Order: sequence, then C-alpha cells, then structure tokens
Amino acid sequence: MTITPIATFHSPITTKFGVPRQSGIVESLRGEIVFLPEYRNPDFIRRLEEFDYIWLLWLFSANSHQATHPTVRPPLLGGNTQVGVFATRSPYRPNPIGLSSVRIEHITVEPDRGPVIHVLGADLMDGTPIIDIKPYVEYADAHTGVRSGFVDSHEWKRLRVEMPPEVAALWDNQQRGTLTDLLALDPRPHYHDDPQRVYGMTFGGYDVRFRVADGVLTVVEVERL
Repeated sequence: MTITPIATFHSPITTKFGVPRQSGIVESLRGEIVFLPEYRNPDFIRRLEEFDYIWLLWLFSANSHQATHPTVRPPLLGGNTQVGVFATRSPYRPNPIGLSSVRIEHITVEPDRGPVIHVLGADLMDGTPIIDIKPYVEYADAHTGVRSGFVDSHEWKRLRVEMPPEVAALWDNQQRGTLTDLLALDPRPHYHDDPQRVYGMTFGGYDVRFRVADGVLTVVEVERL
C-alpha cells in the first residue's frame, strides 16, 4: 500500500513546540489547506462549502523516530502515567497518522494555489502533509453522553499569561488572542518545571520566549524569525 499526500497544511506555528495537543481547544487558530498541483481541480471539493467541519487525516512528519513501545505517557496525566498507545492520541504510534476535526472558515480559489480551505482550530504545524479530507457528518460522527476514559477526570489546567504591552502590540486583536490561548495551554513538556528556564515557540513569524512560575506564563522576549 502506498499513501501519498494530497495537500499541505499552513499554520503560524512552524515547529511541534506550541501546537495544541488536540484540535478545537484553540478555536481561533487559523490555518490553510493548500492542495498539491495534481489535486487543484476545484471539482475535488465541489459542495464542500455546505459543511461546517471536516476530518483531516495527516502524517506526523516531524517525528524523528518510529514508535515501538506499547505504552506512552499522556501529558494530560502529567507525563508520568503509562497508558496503552491505542488508548491515547499520542503522536508516537506504529503508523504516524493523525486525525483532526477542524472548522471550515471559508474556501477560496486562487490563481496560483487553486482551491484553499481556510480552517479554524487545527492541531497541525506548518508544513504538515495531509493525506485525506472527509466531511464531518453530525448524525454519524457526534456521540453525546459517552465515556472518554481518563479524559473525563482530568482537564487542561490553563496558565495566566502576562505579555508586555510592546510585545502585545506586534499582533492584531485576533492574533494576540490566539497566541494567548496557545500559551495558556502550557506548551512545555509536562515533566518540565524549572521557573528559570526560558522556552521558545514560533508564532506568526516570531520566536516567542517565555518563563513559567506559579501558574503564570510571562513572555520575556520576542524575536522576528
């Protein structure tokens, strides 16, 4: 079996660090799906504009090694508890395939890129290969009142984000709100807890550097990439 990409995802986040750990938890995060040349015929997405959400199947292209261990340590459980890989959404899997549900913001057809699907809430980094797109259908895909394992008893703890005014002024209100939501999710590995360590994540052409102490994330420096 041969699987080849059909499109590439474009995001303001250009590395794995800082990407939301699930789709939909940063609803304002914008991204674009740009098809490869052989799939730029608009007929491939005819009537897709009638749907609000789509499923993306994609490849964990930035993982540097193949997963061979049967268990992983979900960040939601603090990174210390082992859980079977097939009971998690860990990116380290026997086959590096991701699945995300994202909202269609709008669709454009551009002279140089063909059809472009503009989406919200994706958990993909810039350059991620997309291998398939399917419409989200509520009657078949939405299940209410169901158990969600350890996710039901653990919720993401969000940080308070402090950003100097001169840094905040680098982005418009929408971008600044998205960046704040991303930082509030605590991009650090969950086994890191050094209040003096400076971390950095990319966003919108900048390297955003920060520290975390006592539940507060403080942006200390920003550098244009």
